[in-house]
Amino acid sequence: MKITPYISKELHKDLRQEYVKYAKIIPLARLLNVKIPSKWYRRVVGGLEIICGIALTFIPHRRIKQIANWILLSLMIGAIYLHWAVDDKLERSAPALVFFFMLTCRLVVEWQIQRQAKAEAKALSKPTPHVGPTHSNIPAKLAKSE
Repeated sequence: MKITPYISKELHKDLRQEYVKYAKIIPLARLLNVKIPSKWYRRVVGGLEIICGIALTFIPHRRIKQIANWILLSLMIGAIYLHWAVDDKLERSAPALVFFFMLTCRLVVEWQIQRQAKAEAKALSKPTPHVGPTHSNIPAKLAKSE
């Protein structure tokens, strides 16, 4: 909806108006004294959200998923800040908050999985102490006669 009006013309028009406000208060742009056109800001944010969403959904490589998660998490932090800076109501900033917490939970779960995999790999690579020989070199016939 940030990129095209095909899904909902009213929502697209509303987003266009909101991004005019957001583009004026982007922290890095104000710091560098650069004016970012709201049209391109909206398109870049929408494009990044689509690309990262596709990466999280369809690409099985863990590293790419982590990068996409971090990009989306950064976008959500920026969105929360911008909603706060323009004094938006909670209903307008709630989606950014929900996605922020979902992406954070995904990072925590991924971190726990990696930690568990490292612990298992460490446990498997650790040599087990041997009390005696693990197998006998005595043939089976001779072992029975003893």
